[in-house]
Amino acid sequence: MTERRVRVRFAPSPTGALHIGGVRTALYNYLFARQHGGDMIFRIEDTDSNRFVPGAEEYILESFKWLGIPFDEGVSFGGEYGPYRQSERREIYKKYVQILLDGDKAYYAFDTPAELDAKRAEIVNFQYDASTRMQMRNSLTLSKEEVDALIDGGNQYVVRFKIEPNEDVHITDLIRGEVVINSSILDDKVLYKSADGLPTYHLANIVDDHLMEISHVIRGEEWLPSAPLHVLLYRAFGWEDSMPAFAHLPLLLKPEGNGKLSKRDGDRLGFPVFPLEWHDPKSGEVSSGYRESGYLPEAVINFLALLGWNPGNDQEIMSMDELVQLFDLSHCSKSGAKFDYKKGIWFNHEYIMMKPDEEIARLFVPVLKEHGVEEPFEKVVAVAGMMKNRVSFVRELWETCSFFFVAPAEYDEKTVKKRWKEYSAQQMTELAEVLAGIEDFSIENQEKIVMNWIAEKGYHTGDIMNAFRLALVGEGKGPHMFDITAIIGREETIARLEKAIEEL
Repeated sequence: MTERRVRVRFAPSPTGALHIGGVRTALYNYLFARQHGGDMIFRIEDTDSNRFVPGAEEYILESFKWLGIPFDEGVSFGGEYGPYRQSERREIYKKYVQILLDGDKAYYAFDTPAELDAKRAEIVNFQYDASTRMQMRNSLTLSKEEVDALIDGGNQYVVRFKIEPNEDVHITDLIRGEVVINSSILDDKVLYKSADGLPTYHLANIVDDHLMEISHVIRGEEWLPSAPLHVLLYRAFGWEDSMPAFAHLPLLLKPEGNGKLSKRDGDRLGFPVFPLEWHDPKSGEVSSGYRESGYLPEAVINFLALLGWNPGNDQEIMSMDELVQLFDLSHCSKSGAKFDYKKGIWFNHEYIMMKPDEEIARLFVPVLKEHGVEEPFEKVVAVAGMMKNRVSFVRELWETCSFFFVAPAEYDEKTVKKRWKEYSAQQMTELAEVLAGIEDFSIENQEKIVMNWIAEKGYHTGDIMNAFRLALVGEGKGPHMFDITAIIGREETIARLEKAIEEL
Protein backbone atom coordinates (compact mmCIF):
# COMPACT_ATOMS: atom_id res chain seq x y z
CA MET A 1 0.00 0.00 0.00
CA THR A 2 1.48 3.36 -1.00
CA GLU A 3 1.86 5.89 1.77
CA ARG A 4 -0.52 8.84 1.54
CA ARG A 5 0.85 12.29 0.88
CA VAL A 6 0.54 14.41 4.01
CA ARG A 7 -2.15 17.04 3.47
CA VAL A 8 -3.41 19.18 6.36
CA ARG A 9 -5.84 22.08 6.46
CA PHE A 10 -6.56 25.14 8.52
CA ALA A 11 -10.21 26.05 8.10
CA PRO A 12 -11.35 29.12 10.05
CA SER A 13 -14.81 30.68 9.94
CA PRO A 14 -14.85 34.37 8.89
CA THR A 15 -16.70 35.42 12.03
CA GLY A 16 -14.21 37.93 13.46
CA ALA A 17 -10.58 38.23 14.52
CA LEU A 18 -8.33 35.17 14.54
CA HIS A 19 -7.76 34.02 18.14
CA ILE A 20 -4.20 33.22 19.18
CA GLY A 21 -5.35 29.62 19.86
CA GLY A 22 -6.29 29.36 16.18
CA VAL A 23 -2.86 30.68 15.24
CA ARG A 24 -1.24 27.92 17.30
CA THR A 25 -3.43 25.28 15.59
CA ALA A 26 -2.39 26.62 12.17
CA LEU A 27 1.27 26.68 13.25
CA TYR A 28 1.20 23.02 14.38
CA ASN A 29 -0.45 22.04 11.08
CA TYR A 30 2.21 23.95 9.16
CA LEU A 31 5.12 22.41 11.13
CA PHE A 32 3.68 18.91 10.64
CA ALA A 33 3.11 19.40 6.90
CA ARG A 34 6.58 20.88 6.30
CA GLN A 35 8.30 18.16 8.28
CA HIS A 36 6.64 15.49 6.13
CA GLY A 37 7.07 17.34 2.83
CA GLY A 38 3.30 17.75 2.63
CA ASP A 39 0.77 20.45 1.78
CA MET A 40 -1.09 22.97 3.93
CA ILE A 41 -4.53 24.02 2.70
CA PHE A 42 -6.42 27.19 3.63
CA ARG A 43 -10.17 26.63 3.61
CA ILE A 44 -12.90 29.04 4.64
CA GLU A 45 -15.81 27.48 6.56
CA ASP A 46 -18.59 30.00 5.93
CA THR A 47 -21.69 27.81 5.94
CA ASP A 48 -23.12 29.78 8.88
CA SER A 49 -24.10 32.88 6.88
CA ASN A 50 -25.62 34.59 9.96
CA ARG A 51 -22.24 34.87 11.65
CA PHE A 52 -20.28 36.21 8.66
CA VAL A 53 -18.25 39.36 9.49
CA PRO A 54 -16.99 41.57 6.64
CA GLY A 55 -13.22 41.88 6.53
CA ALA A 56 -12.57 38.80 8.69
CA GLU A 57 -11.22 36.65 5.85
CA GLU A 58 -8.76 39.36 4.72
CA TYR A 59 -7.71 39.86 8.35
CA ILE A 60 -6.94 36.13 8.76
CA LEU A 61 -4.87 36.07 5.55
CA GLU A 62 -2.96 39.21 6.57
CA SER A 63 -2.24 37.64 9.99
CA PHE A 64 -0.57 34.59 8.47
CA LYS A 65 1.37 36.73 6.05
CA TRP A 66 2.79 38.75 8.97
CA LEU A 67 3.51 35.61 11.01
CA GLY A 68 5.35 33.95 8.12
CA ILE A 69 3.05 30.90 7.86
CA PRO A 70 2.54 30.29 4.12
CA PHE A 71 -0.15 28.05 2.61
CA ASP A 72 0.31 25.79 -0.42
CA GLU A 73 -3.25 26.01 -1.72
CA GLY A 74 -6.68 27.28 -0.81
CA VAL A 75 -8.66 30.52 -0.74
CA SER A 76 -6.54 33.18 -2.51
CA PHE A 77 -3.74 30.63 -3.15
CA GLY A 78 -5.43 28.49 -5.84
CA GLY A 79 -5.08 24.73 -6.25
CA GLU A 80 -6.68 21.73 -7.91
CA TYR A 81 -9.21 20.89 -5.19
CA GLY A 82 -11.26 24.12 -5.18
CA PRO A 83 -13.42 25.93 -4.62
CA TYR A 84 -11.99 26.27 -1.10
CA ARG A 85 -14.78 28.47 0.28
CA GLN A 86 -17.65 26.34 1.56
CA SER A 87 -20.37 28.76 0.46
CA GLU A 88 -19.21 28.11 -3.12
CA ARG A 89 -19.62 24.32 -2.77
CA ARG A 90 -23.41 24.09 -2.22
CA GLU A 91 -24.10 21.74 -5.15
CA ILE A 92 -21.32 19.37 -4.03
CA TYR A 93 -22.84 19.05 -0.54
CA LYS A 94 -26.38 18.52 -1.86
CA LYS A 95 -25.17 15.49 -3.78
CA TYR A 96 -23.70 13.93 -0.62
CA VAL A 97 -26.79 14.73 1.48
CA GLN A 98 -28.79 12.79 -1.14
CA ILE A 99 -26.38 9.82 -0.93
CA LEU A 100 -27.03 9.59 2.84
CA LEU A 101 -30.81 9.93 2.38
CA ASP A 102 -30.87 7.24 -0.34
CA GLY A 103 -28.79 4.90 1.81
CA ASP A 104 -31.13 5.29 4.84
CA LYS A 105 -28.25 6.92 6.77
CA ALA A 106 -30.12 10.23 7.15
CA TYR A 107 -33.71 11.48 7.20
CA TYR A 108 -35.79 14.63 6.71
CA ALA A 109 -37.08 16.35 9.87
CA PHE A 110 -39.87 18.94 9.77
CA ASP A 111 -40.14 19.81 13.47
CA THR A 112 -40.67 23.53 14.03
CA PRO A 113 -38.67 25.44 16.71
CA ALA A 114 -41.90 25.56 18.79
CA GLU A 115 -42.35 21.77 18.55
CA LEU A 116 -38.74 21.19 19.58
CA ASP A 117 -39.14 23.55 22.56
CA ALA A 118 -42.30 21.73 23.64
CA LYS A 119 -40.45 18.40 23.54
CA ARG A 120 -37.56 19.85 25.58
CA ALA A 121 -40.05 21.03 28.19
CA GLU A 122 -41.65 17.58 28.28
CA ILE A 123 -38.44 15.46 28.42
CA VAL A 124 -35.61 16.41 30.77
CA ASN A 125 -32.26 16.65 28.87
CA PHE A 126 -34.10 15.93 25.63
CA GLN A 127 -31.88 14.69 22.80
CA TYR A 128 -33.07 14.07 19.22
CA ASP A 129 -31.83 10.48 18.85
CA ALA A 130 -32.85 6.82 18.47
CA SER A 131 -34.91 6.96 21.69
CA THR A 132 -36.97 10.05 20.71
CA ARG A 133 -36.92 10.31 16.90
CA MET A 134 -40.05 8.19 16.47
CA GLN A 135 -42.03 10.75 18.53
CA MET A 136 -41.11 13.57 16.15
CA ARG A 137 -42.28 14.86 12.76
CA ASN A 138 -39.79 13.37 10.31
CA SER A 139 -39.53 11.04 7.31
CA LEU A 140 -39.22 8.05 9.68
CA THR A 141 -42.69 8.70 11.15
CA LEU A 142 -44.46 10.22 8.12
CA SER A 143 -45.44 8.48 4.89
CA LYS A 144 -43.52 9.16 1.66
CA GLU A 145 -46.57 11.07 0.33
CA GLU A 146 -46.65 13.31 3.43
CA VAL A 147 -42.91 13.98 3.16
CA ASP A 148 -43.15 14.82 -0.56
CA ALA A 149 -46.14 17.08 0.06
CA LEU A 150 -44.31 18.98 2.82
CA ILE A 151 -41.19 19.48 0.66
CA ASP A 152 -43.23 20.45 -2.44
CA GLY A 153 -45.26 22.84 -0.30
CA GLY A 154 -42.09 24.77 0.57
CA ASN A 155 -42.03 23.73 4.23
CA GLN A 156 -38.62 24.24 5.86
CA TYR A 157 -36.82 21.10 6.89
CA VAL A 158 -33.46 19.84 8.05
CA VAL A 159 -31.68 16.60 7.21
CA ARG A 160 -30.53 14.68 10.30
CA PHE A 161 -27.88 11.96 10.52
CA LYS A 162 -29.37 8.67 11.69
CA ILE A 163 -27.12 7.42 14.48
CA GLU A 164 -27.50 3.79 15.51
CA PRO A 165 -27.48 3.50 19.32
CA ASN A 166 -25.16 1.61 21.63
CA GLU A 167 -22.19 1.25 19.34
CA ASP A 168 -18.65 1.87 20.60
CA VAL A 169 -16.88 4.30 18.29
CA HIS A 170 -13.09 3.96 18.39
CA ILE A 171 -10.95 6.98 17.55
CA THR A 172 -7.19 6.72 17.38
CA ASP A 173 -5.87 10.13 18.37
CA LEU A 174 -2.20 10.90 17.71
CA ILE A 175 -1.98 12.84 20.99
CA ARG A 176 -4.52 11.14 23.26
CA GLY A 177 -4.21 7.54 22.07
CA GLU A 178 -7.33 5.38 21.80
CA VAL A 179 -10.56 7.23 22.59
CA VAL A 180 -13.80 5.21 22.82
CA ILE A 181 -17.20 6.93 22.82
CA ASN A 182 -20.55 5.17 22.84
CA SER A 183 -22.88 6.31 20.06
CA SER A 184 -25.86 6.52 22.46
CA ILE A 185 -24.57 9.80 23.86
CA LEU A 186 -24.67 11.39 20.38
CA ASP A 187 -27.72 13.10 18.97
CA ASP A 188 -28.95 12.86 15.37
CA LYS A 189 -27.00 15.90 14.24
CA VAL A 190 -28.45 18.28 11.67
CA LEU A 191 -26.39 17.95 8.47
CA TYR A 192 -28.31 20.23 6.13
CA LYS A 193 -30.82 23.10 6.42
CA SER A 194 -33.28 23.88 3.64
CA ALA A 195 -33.66 27.45 4.97
CA ASP A 196 -30.35 28.54 3.42
CA GLY A 197 -29.56 25.51 1.27
CA LEU A 198 -26.31 24.99 3.16
CA PRO A 199 -24.88 22.08 5.13
CA THR A 200 -23.80 22.38 8.75
CA TYR A 201 -20.14 22.27 9.75
CA HIS A 202 -20.23 18.50 10.34
CA LEU A 203 -21.21 17.43 6.84
CA ALA A 204 -19.26 20.12 4.96
CA ASN A 205 -16.15 19.31 6.97
CA ILE A 206 -16.22 15.57 6.22
CA VAL A 207 -17.02 15.98 2.52
CA ASP A 208 -14.28 18.62 2.07
CA ASP A 209 -11.66 16.64 3.98
CA HIS A 210 -12.44 13.59 1.84
CA LEU A 211 -12.52 15.36 -1.53
CA MET A 212 -9.43 17.44 -0.71
CA GLU A 213 -7.61 14.25 0.34
CA ILE A 214 -6.78 15.54 3.83
CA SER A 215 -4.54 12.99 5.55
CA HIS A 216 -4.37 14.49 9.07
CA VAL A 217 -6.87 16.63 10.98
CA ILE A 218 -4.95 18.58 13.64
CA ARG A 219 -7.36 20.77 15.57
CA GLY A 220 -8.27 22.08 19.02
CA GLU A 221 -9.43 19.88 21.87
CA GLU A 222 -12.88 21.52 21.71
CA TRP A 223 -13.58 19.49 18.54
CA LEU A 224 -12.93 16.14 20.25
CA PRO A 225 -16.66 15.55 21.07
CA SER A 226 -17.48 15.80 17.34
CA ALA A 227 -14.81 13.25 16.34
CA PRO A 228 -17.05 10.14 16.81
CA LEU A 229 -19.74 11.76 14.64
CA HIS A 230 -17.13 12.41 11.94
CA VAL A 231 -15.92 8.80 12.14
CA LEU A 232 -19.53 7.58 11.76
CA LEU A 233 -20.04 9.88 8.76
CA TYR A 234 -16.92 8.51 7.07
CA ARG A 235 -18.32 5.03 7.61
CA ALA A 236 -21.76 5.99 6.32
CA PHE A 237 -20.16 7.13 3.06
CA GLY A 238 -17.95 4.02 2.88
CA TRP A 239 -14.79 6.11 3.13
CA GLU A 240 -13.08 4.31 6.04
CA ASP A 241 -9.93 3.70 4.01
CA SER A 242 -9.39 7.40 3.39
CA MET A 243 -10.26 8.60 6.88
CA PRO A 244 -7.70 11.14 8.14
CA ALA A 245 -5.69 10.61 11.31
CA PHE A 246 -6.92 12.84 14.16
CA ALA A 247 -4.87 14.89 16.63
CA HIS A 248 -6.68 17.05 19.20
CA LEU A 249 -4.46 19.77 20.66
CA PRO A 250 -4.59 20.85 24.32
CA LEU A 251 -6.55 23.98 25.17
CA LEU A 252 -4.84 27.31 25.81
CA LEU A 253 -5.73 28.19 29.38
CA LYS A 254 -5.93 31.50 31.25
CA PRO A 255 -2.55 32.63 32.69
CA GLU A 256 -3.79 31.45 36.11
CA GLY A 257 -4.65 28.07 34.57
CA ASN A 258 -8.38 27.94 35.44
CA GLY A 259 -10.45 27.81 32.25
CA LYS A 260 -10.04 28.60 28.58
CA LEU A 261 -8.09 31.69 27.50
CA SER A 262 -10.43 34.49 26.39
CA LYS A 263 -10.16 38.03 25.08
CA ARG A 264 -11.29 39.26 28.51
CA ASP A 265 -8.13 37.76 30.04
CA GLY A 266 -6.03 39.81 27.63
CA ASP A 267 -7.99 42.98 28.41
CA ARG A 268 -7.70 42.29 32.14
CA LEU A 269 -3.96 41.62 32.18
CA GLY A 270 -2.89 43.83 29.28
CA PHE A 271 -1.77 41.40 26.57
CA PRO A 272 -3.17 40.77 23.06
CA VAL A 273 -5.04 37.59 22.13
CA PHE A 274 -5.16 38.42 18.40
CA PRO A 275 -2.20 38.46 15.97
CA LEU A 276 -3.16 41.86 14.49
CA GLU A 277 -5.22 44.74 15.81
CA TRP A 278 -8.92 44.04 15.13
CA HIS A 279 -11.53 46.70 14.41
CA ASP A 280 -14.93 45.13 14.98
CA PRO A 281 -17.18 46.40 12.15
CA LYS A 282 -20.33 45.83 14.24
CA SER A 283 -19.43 47.29 17.64
CA GLY A 284 -16.60 49.58 16.49
CA GLU A 285 -14.46 48.14 19.31
CA VAL A 286 -10.71 48.01 18.68
CA SER A 287 -8.77 45.05 20.12
CA SER A 288 -5.00 45.04 20.43
CA GLY A 289 -2.80 42.81 18.27
CA TYR A 290 0.68 41.33 18.65
CA ARG A 291 1.97 43.19 15.59
CA GLU A 292 0.81 46.63 16.74
CA SER A 293 1.96 45.92 20.32
CA GLY A 294 5.51 45.64 19.00
CA TYR A 295 6.07 41.88 19.01
CA LEU A 296 8.34 40.38 16.36
CA PRO A 297 6.58 37.64 14.36
CA GLU A 298 9.42 35.15 14.98
CA ALA A 299 9.06 35.69 18.75
CA VAL A 300 5.30 35.06 18.59
CA ILE A 301 5.85 31.85 16.59
CA ASN A 302 8.52 30.57 19.01
CA PHE A 303 6.36 31.44 22.04
CA LEU A 304 3.23 29.75 20.64
CA ALA A 305 5.09 26.63 19.53
CA LEU A 306 6.01 25.88 23.15
CA LEU A 307 2.47 26.26 24.49
CA GLY A 308 1.44 22.62 24.68
CA TRP A 309 4.47 21.09 22.91
CA ASN A 310 8.13 20.62 23.78
CA PRO A 311 11.11 19.57 21.64
CA GLY A 312 12.12 16.86 24.11
CA ASN A 313 15.06 18.90 25.40
CA ASP A 314 15.62 22.21 27.20
CA GLN A 315 15.96 24.31 24.05
CA GLU A 316 13.72 27.37 24.09
CA ILE A 317 14.88 29.61 21.24
CA MET A 318 14.04 27.97 17.91
CA SER A 319 13.76 29.35 14.39
CA MET A 320 10.93 28.20 12.13
CA ASP A 321 13.33 25.79 10.38
CA GLU A 322 14.40 24.30 13.71
CA LEU A 323 10.77 23.96 14.79
CA VAL A 324 9.97 22.11 11.54
CA GLN A 325 12.87 19.76 12.19
CA LEU A 326 12.01 19.09 15.86
CA PHE A 327 8.19 19.08 15.77
CA ASP A 328 6.61 15.82 16.89
CA LEU A 329 2.91 15.43 17.74
CA SER A 330 3.76 12.78 20.33
CA HIS A 331 5.46 15.54 22.37
CA CYS A 332 2.20 17.50 22.60
CA SER A 333 0.68 17.68 26.04
CA LYS A 334 -2.73 16.12 26.73
CA SER A 335 -3.57 18.72 29.38
CA GLY A 336 -4.15 22.42 28.72
CA ALA A 337 -1.29 24.88 28.46
CA LYS A 338 -1.25 28.00 30.66
CA PHE A 339 -0.89 31.13 28.55
CA ASP A 340 2.22 32.63 30.15
CA TYR A 341 2.11 36.04 28.44
CA LYS A 342 5.18 37.21 30.40
CA LYS A 343 7.14 34.47 28.67
CA GLY A 344 5.95 35.99 25.37
CA ILE A 345 7.56 39.30 26.42
CA TRP A 346 10.78 37.42 27.32
CA PHE A 347 10.85 35.84 23.86
CA ASN A 348 10.44 39.25 22.25
CA HIS A 349 13.41 40.58 24.23
CA GLU A 350 15.54 37.61 23.17
CA TYR A 351 14.63 38.07 19.49
CA ILE A 352 15.35 41.81 19.62
CA MET A 353 18.84 41.00 20.93
CA MET A 354 19.38 38.45 18.13
CA LYS A 355 18.28 40.79 15.33
CA PRO A 356 20.91 42.72 13.33
CA ASP A 357 21.29 46.32 14.56
CA GLU A 358 20.19 47.63 11.14
CA GLU A 359 16.86 45.79 11.40
CA ILE A 360 16.13 47.13 14.89
CA ALA A 361 17.12 50.61 13.66
CA ARG A 362 14.66 50.36 10.77
CA LEU A 363 11.88 49.49 13.25
CA PHE A 364 12.99 52.35 15.54
CA VAL A 365 12.97 55.06 12.82
CA PRO A 366 9.11 55.42 12.82
CA VAL A 367 9.19 55.81 16.63
CA LEU A 368 11.77 58.60 16.29
CA LYS A 369 9.64 60.30 13.63
CA GLU A 370 6.66 60.22 15.99
CA HIS A 371 8.79 62.30 18.37
CA GLY A 372 9.84 64.67 15.61
CA VAL A 373 13.37 63.30 15.38
CA GLU A 374 15.16 62.70 12.07
CA GLU A 375 18.77 61.54 12.36
CA PRO A 376 21.29 59.89 10.03
CA PHE A 377 20.55 56.16 9.80
CA GLU A 378 24.10 55.26 10.88
CA LYS A 379 23.53 57.04 14.18
CA VAL A 380 20.22 55.19 14.75
CA VAL A 381 22.00 51.88 14.01
CA ALA A 382 24.76 52.69 16.53
CA VAL A 383 22.22 53.57 19.26
CA ALA A 384 20.00 50.54 18.51
CA GLY A 385 23.01 48.23 18.70
CA MET A 386 24.13 49.69 22.01
CA MET A 387 20.71 49.80 23.70
CA LYS A 388 18.63 46.91 22.30
CA ASN A 389 19.65 44.57 25.13
CA ARG A 390 17.81 46.86 27.59
CA VAL A 391 14.32 46.61 26.06
CA SER A 392 11.58 44.06 25.39
CA PHE A 393 9.92 46.14 22.65
CA VAL A 394 11.45 48.44 20.05
CA ARG A 395 9.17 51.31 21.06
CA GLU A 396 10.72 51.19 24.58
CA LEU A 397 13.99 52.38 23.04
CA TRP A 398 12.69 55.96 23.04
CA GLU A 399 12.24 56.03 26.80
CA THR A 400 15.52 54.19 27.30
CA CYS A 401 17.72 56.28 25.01
CA SER A 402 15.99 59.44 23.79
CA PHE A 403 18.96 61.40 25.24
CA PHE A 404 21.02 60.28 22.23
CA PHE A 405 18.73 62.37 20.02
CA VAL A 406 17.45 65.24 22.19
CA ALA A 407 19.14 67.21 24.97
CA PRO A 408 17.43 66.97 28.38
CA ALA A 409 14.74 69.63 28.83
CA GLU A 410 14.92 69.23 32.61
CA TYR A 411 17.08 67.50 35.21
CA ASP A 412 15.87 64.82 37.62
CA GLU A 413 15.59 66.47 41.06
CA LYS A 414 16.76 63.46 43.10
CA THR A 415 19.81 63.01 40.88
CA VAL A 416 20.64 66.73 41.05
CA LYS A 417 20.51 66.63 44.88
CA LYS A 418 22.74 63.58 45.00
CA ARG A 419 25.17 64.16 42.13
CA TRP A 420 25.56 67.92 41.49
CA LYS A 421 28.00 69.25 44.12
CA GLU A 422 28.90 72.89 44.88
CA TYR A 423 32.10 72.41 42.84
CA SER A 424 30.43 70.60 39.89
CA ALA A 425 29.93 73.76 37.78
CA GLN A 426 33.65 74.57 37.99
CA GLN A 427 34.68 70.98 37.17
CA MET A 428 32.25 70.74 34.22
CA THR A 429 33.56 74.05 32.84
CA GLU A 430 37.07 72.61 32.91
CA LEU A 431 35.84 69.32 31.38
CA ALA A 432 34.19 71.24 28.51
CA GLU A 433 37.56 72.90 27.78
CA VAL A 434 39.34 69.53 27.83
CA LEU A 435 36.77 68.03 25.43
CA ALA A 436 36.96 71.07 23.12
CA GLY A 437 40.66 70.38 22.66
CA ILE A 438 40.23 66.73 21.59
CA GLU A 439 40.65 66.25 17.83
CA ASP A 440 40.11 62.48 17.66
CA PHE A 441 36.72 62.08 19.42
CA SER A 442 36.75 58.26 19.43
CA ILE A 443 35.65 56.45 22.60
CA GLU A 444 39.16 55.23 23.45
CA ASN A 445 40.87 58.57 22.86
CA GLN A 446 38.32 60.61 24.82
CA GLU A 447 38.47 58.19 27.74
CA LYS A 448 42.28 58.25 27.87
CA ILE A 449 42.48 62.08 27.79
CA VAL A 450 39.66 62.70 30.28
CA MET A 451 40.94 60.06 32.72
CA ASN A 452 44.45 61.55 32.59
CA TRP A 453 43.00 65.01 33.27
CA ILE A 454 41.03 63.68 36.29
CA ALA A 455 44.19 62.03 37.66
CA GLU A 456 46.35 65.14 37.12
CA LYS A 457 43.78 67.33 38.86
CA GLY A 458 43.32 64.84 41.68
CA TYR A 459 39.57 64.92 41.20
CA HIS A 460 37.28 62.10 42.29
CA THR A 461 36.24 60.07 39.20
CA GLY A 462 32.73 59.46 40.59
CA ASP A 463 32.11 63.20 41.12
CA ILE A 464 33.10 64.00 37.53
CA MET A 465 31.28 61.12 35.84
CA ASN A 466 28.04 61.51 37.81
CA ALA A 467 27.80 65.25 37.11
CA PHE A 468 28.81 64.61 33.47
CA ARG A 469 26.02 62.02 33.06
CA LEU A 470 23.45 64.32 34.67
CA ALA A 471 24.44 67.13 32.27
CA LEU A 472 24.16 64.94 29.15
CA VAL A 473 21.24 62.65 30.05
CA GLY A 474 19.23 64.65 32.59
CA GLU A 475 19.23 61.74 35.08
CA GLY A 476 21.48 58.99 36.36
CA LYS A 477 20.92 56.38 33.63
CA GLY A 478 22.41 55.26 30.33
CA PRO A 479 25.44 53.37 29.02
CA HIS A 480 29.15 54.17 29.37
CA MET A 481 29.67 57.96 29.20
CA PHE A 482 32.12 57.90 26.30
CA ASP A 483 29.73 55.71 24.29
CA ILE A 484 27.22 58.55 24.63
CA THR A 485 29.66 61.37 23.78
CA ALA A 486 31.09 59.49 20.78
CA ILE A 487 27.59 59.18 19.30
CA ILE A 488 26.23 62.66 20.06
CA GLY A 489 29.53 64.30 19.02
CA ARG A 490 31.82 66.97 20.49
CA GLU A 491 29.71 70.07 19.75
CA GLU A 492 26.53 68.60 21.25
CA THR A 493 28.43 67.27 24.30
CA ILE A 494 29.89 70.73 25.03
CA ALA A 495 26.55 72.48 24.41
CA ARG A 496 24.83 70.18 26.93
CA LEU A 497 27.59 70.75 29.51
CA GLU A 498 27.28 74.53 29.14
CA LYS A 499 23.47 74.36 29.47
CA ALA A 500 23.74 72.29 32.65
CA ILE A 501 26.32 74.67 34.16
CA GLU A 502 24.00 77.56 33.47
CA GLU A 503 20.81 75.91 34.74
CA LEU A 504 22.14 73.94 37.71
